[in-house]
Amino acid sequence: MVKRRKFWGWGFEGEGPSDEQAKGIALTLGRRLGVSDFTVAPAPQIEDVELPLPRVAPPASLAERCSTTPFERASHTYGKSFRDTVRGARAQFDSAPDLVAFPRDESDLVALLDWCSDARVAAIPYGGGSSVVGGVEAVGCDDYRGVVSIDLGGLSRVLEIDHTSRAARIEAGIYGPALEDALRPHGLTLRHFPQSFEFSTLGGWIATRSGGHYATLYTHIDDFVESLRVVTPTGSIESRRLPGSGAGPSPDRLFIGSEGTLGIITEAWMRLQDRPRFRASAAVSFAGDDGFLRGARVVRDLSQSALYPTNCRLLSPFEALTAGAGDGEAAVLVVGFESADHPLDAAMQRALELCRDGGGRVPEGAGTTRTDSGATREGAAGAWRKAFLNAPYLRDVLVRAAVISETFETAITWDRFEDFHAEVTAAVEDAVRRVCGAGVVACRFTHAYPDGAAPYYTVLAPGRRGSELEQWAEIKAAAAEALLRCGGTITHHHSVGRDHRQWYDEQRPDGFARVLSAAKRTLDPAGVLNPGVLIDPS
Repeated sequence: MVKRRKFWGWGFEGEGPSDEQAKGIALTLGRRLGVSDFTVAPAPQIEDVELPLPRVAPPASLAERCSTTPFERASHTYGKSFRDTVRGARAQFDSAPDLVAFPRDESDLVALLDWCSDARVAAIPYGGGSSVVGGVEAVGCDDYRGVVSIDLGGLSRVLEIDHTSRAARIEAGIYGPALEDALRPHGLTLRHFPQSFEFSTLGGWIATRSGGHYATLYTHIDDFVESLRVVTPTGSIESRRLPGSGAGPSPDRLFIGSEGTLGIITEAWMRLQDRPRFRASAAVSFAGDDGFLRGARVVRDLSQSALYPTNCRLLSPFEALTAGAGDGEAAVLVVGFESADHPLDAAMQRALELCRDGGGRVPEGAGTTRTDSGATREGAAGAWRKAFLNAPYLRDVLVRAAVISETFETAITWDRFEDFHAEVTAAVEDAVRRVCGAGVVACRFTHAYPDGAAPYYTVLAPGRRGSELEQWAEIKAAAAEALLRCGGTITHHHSVGRDHRQWYDEQRPDGFARVLSAAKRTLDPAGVLNPGVLIDPS
């Protein structure tokens, strides 16, 4: 039996916590938030969903590539943000696309974009649908005759492997697990593992400038792109495949992070790596009220040491408790190294020396090099990894329990971090108290650079059933405004979409906005590609 994705939440139907487990999760979280009356609403059924009638029909030549079934239209309405999941759980799909297209190859995609441009139908590219910023929802499309969601899942092959150069030509619609399965027999890996890895695609990673889970050195998908092929409404563009070039602005950079507004990425040559054989990992604790800040200083030392740890995740006490990596009394720094070439004892021992020098408590015997995957699957490091991968499944439960669950991420230079962290945390805690009466604001580091870090904040608070979206919006606005006011970026590795758009306009230089608008007019003169994301169509 073929497994089917949930139309409203994360994962496959029948997977994730059972109803009984969901009740237990709600009770446990309720105790931590000081609330005793959490109830878990039933999951929605597709039969409960009422969709608006399709406003347009595809031409006969494209009809067999398109679907108007309720399941496909509902499944392609939203991404996987808190706001998306709340509306999905309520069976509210008012902004559903009129139809969903499944191109099998580039010629199908060209025909679809030609039809959309001629018929004034908005075209929203869809990879794995894991956007958490409103990147795939048909909002702001009232001036169009209709909306088509273009699912790239049919373009999902590894087309060519160049083992000599350690690179591969890959179609954009391939999902993370399928990509790694195709590379594994060759002893290679892309080594890009965002939290959405299971249900996100190569094209989506590139279009959103995805951040992977490795903390230093190769952190963003940008680092792996060797060349791109993109279909736009005015023709296809393919960049030259080179290890590097100084020939003017990079054409790849125009489309990396363009979020489907300038063209649709169909394939890419990607830089690969040999699969790791050696691993070492340790969890270091920092006790005391200033433990998180002391841990942050150690992360700075590690990021400036040129050791380049694979993992350098600092968890605040509540984050560590929630992940099962700590007892809630101390911050925890998960440090790890990987290599396909050599043992890691020297690098690991120097890293742990820096941790001790910064006041961290290192467990006895920590950091031994291993040649199996146990170093990343056991102890506090393993607990964090499991919690990291299971978090999207947990969020579905929180939504059904009317818990406000929001994350926001940013980046800031080291010289400003401590004041920044204090001001942002205070602003969001104040908003949570005002809006929800109680709640928690926690923080972890996702990526560390020699010149700064990427703090990732989590908000958990009891919501009022029926008012969760209004509460979420008020907290979201307070967080976004604090980030910009204190000098951070509005997003570090989750893209802009529609949810961040108003603050992105404040962050983006005016001159660059004009250049981006000019590129949009040139490549998409009818303005049909993902309207309202990054820039408004003319």
